[in-house]
Amino acid sequence: ACTGIENIDEAITLLEQNNWDLVAAINGVIPQENGILQSEYGVETLHGPAYGPASHSTAAASTPSSSSAFRHVVPSRQIVERQPRMLDFRVEYRDRSVDVVLEDSSTVGDIKHILENELQIPASKMLLKGWKTGDVDDSTVLKSLHLPKNNSLYVLTPDLPPPSSSHSGALQESLNQNFMLIVTHREVQREYNLNFSGSSTIQEVKRNVYDLTSIPVRHQLWEGWPPSATDDSMTLAVSGLTFPCHRLTVGRRSSPVQTREQSEEQCTDVHMVSDSDGDDFEDATEFGVDDGEMFGVASSALRKSPMMPENAENEGDALLQFTAEFSSRYGDCHPVYFIGSLEAAFQEAFYGKARDRKLLAIYLHHDESVLTNVFCSQMLCAESIVSYLSQNFITWAWDMTKEANRARFLTMCTRHFGSVVAQTIRTQKTDQFPLFLIIMGKRSSNEVLNVIQGNTTVDELMMRLMAAMEIFSAQQQEDIKDEDEREARENVKREQDEAYRISLEADRAKREAQEREMAEQFRLEQIRKEQEEEREAIRLSLEQSLPPEPKEESTESVSKLRIRTPSGEFFERRFLASSKLQVVFDFVASKGYPWEEYKLLGTFPRRDVTQLDPNKSLLEVKLYPQETLFLEAKE
Repeated sequence: ACTGIENIDEAITLLEQNNWDLVAAINGVIPQENGILQSEYGVETLHGPAYGPASHSTAAASTPSSSSAFRHVVPSRQIVERQPRMLDFRVEYRDRSVDVVLEDSSTVGDIKHILENELQIPASKMLLKGWKTGDVDDSTVLKSLHLPKNNSLYVLTPDLPPPSSSHSGALQESLNQNFMLIVTHREVQREYNLNFSGSSTIQEVKRNVYDLTSIPVRHQLWEGWPPSATDDSMTLAVSGLTFPCHRLTVGRRSSPVQTREQSEEQCTDVHMVSDSDGDDFEDATEFGVDDGEMFGVASSALRKSPMMPENAENEGDALLQFTAEFSSRYGDCHPVYFIGSLEAAFQEAFYGKARDRKLLAIYLHHDESVLTNVFCSQMLCAESIVSYLSQNFITWAWDMTKEANRARFLTMCTRHFGSVVAQTIRTQKTDQFPLFLIIMGKRSSNEVLNVIQGNTTVDELMMRLMAAMEIFSAQQQEDIKDEDEREARENVKREQDEAYRISLEADRAKREAQEREMAEQFRLEQIRKEQEEEREAIRLSLEQSLPPEPKEESTESVSKLRIRTPSGEFFERRFLASSKLQVVFDFVASKGYPWEEYKLLGTFPRRDVTQLDPNKSLLEVKLYPQETLFLEAKE
């Protein structure tokens, strides 16, 4: 604010050269007549006017010897009031976002004038929305709105036509594409194949490369970015990268100490020396303004990667990053965190068989708590704790550092545990984190047995885990007993059902056999009847075809035959001696004894008449003048 230097690397270099003496560093840059002098009454501070986005390029191009490169400062010996409060605005318009920094004495119209240059939209056509208060017009002073430091607004332009659907469709398609970035680490000659969606920003790529190469974003030297990639907040889809694969090279800056002329040369390509804006120096614009922020910049530069992405859509992916980051910070000896949603952890812990159920341990992490590092490294990573948790608990974790993630967990907590537990966690202060929640599934509800805060010891943590395990074991024994009794009842019922089923099957088989037997009898009876009807028809036909029986007083030769049936009955008939033997066979058949089934035998001598030629006469076969025959069934 005093010098107009906005390049954080340059500011830190100057402070290091002056052994972090702020007054000496400023006096070494500002000409002496406008410098900060040390008086016997204390330090006299100087402040310049506010600056906006347009001042970044001006400050970066300044030289240390030119007083015109700095904002106007009041003469020395003059004590001025505290610098006005700076406000940050992120303004969204369609698919673009603009960051604006203004002092709280500015007006809403000042924001519109800045956006007019950035968005190329007339200020008169803009409707600036997103204010937390009531009516706001262009003359409203920001201080009167009592705004927080960080604010989000959006621009509406109802009088302007929307962009063409073809362009927006192509842009949306590009945002959904996946880019393969082949990044070569120059110092170690190693390649990394990284997949990013088109909606990822260049800044996110650089942060991921920091995780892989341990080169902080502000110390990265890049080669291969397209000329159109002029801003780290730009998405890969619009940066001009070659799809689907693009090659980049990254290395570490050779020396952290640079002159302002060297810094100016390197800033001609914004991607050759990575921009210091972003997470590494998120408070850079406030450097030296508010109390306690001077060293906040240095500490933020050393900040580790977040344990969990903010606004993660998939809980499983968030837990994968949490586990990986936890391992990188505290080593591989740590609890096995369940990868999946909280509902899936409930299913795994509570809804199996009673003998297989476990307690659910929920670890709530918070990076801003002073207890976190000690709790993680000394408690959670102790072998005894890790072993006990793996045997008796399903361990699930969540990061409460980001406000969005905190709100999401409180919503889940209200849904699963009730508002009382959610309120208890909501009222926990940052320094009381991390928290360890012990959950027991009890029939249709989930009960929180214990909430363990971070200010504990390994022995106390183990004792509280064991105490929760005793309560759970007693409940588990009851559940096992109930489950065994229920299974015994179900087994008896299954056996009864099986016996009943077998009985039904046997009855059905018997009934089917009877039905088959009856059907077979009916069929045979039908065949028998048909055969009898056929025989009766043949018999009648033969009976009608027989020649008339000759009378006793006939003048022709007559043979009288007496035939005995198998039942002992006799029947007699007269035949002409000249009649053929076939007539006798037909007569016998007409009485129900067909010659195919019966044979006609003579007595003296015993002979089978049916073997004789049926065309011979009775006289020729010696059945004249009379003969006694008997019928016998053929075998």
